[in-house]
Amino acid sequence: MARILGVDIPGEKRIDIALRYVYGLGPTTSKEILARASIEPSIRAKNLTEQQLSQIVHAIQEGKYVIEGDLRREIGLNLKRLQGIKCYRGVRHLRGLPVRGQRTQTNARTRKGPRKTVGVQRNPNAKTGIH
Repeated sequence: MARILGVDIPGEKRIDIALRYVYGLGPTTSKEILARASIEPSIRAKNLTEQQLSQIVHAIQEGKYVIEGDLRREIGLNLKRLQGIKCYRGVRHLRGLPVRGQRTQTNARTRKGPRKTVGVQRNPNAKTGIH
């Protein structure tokens, strides 16, 4: 199992797919990186040499891609800023509701979590209907 920038890359997968395990690298950027490093995308990750791995790392750093910890920090700071200025999007993030205008009366279970059933508690001291 190869390591690229502190991330374990699955050895059985093609390198263009395996690069996507690095947070912040998707299909397009992984292809760009492999083209810049002049490595065939169909090679399995376990078959890469140390020199090829260093070429990939160099291509990532040279391309100035924001990945892993830096990207997570940047996204977190963006959310903190939105929440700090109390804008609509920030408030929706705070409350754990959909941010981008989706309906919430039905659906939205991914953001809201599982349903919380609200039951009725009867007052034992209440008058009964029998006189």
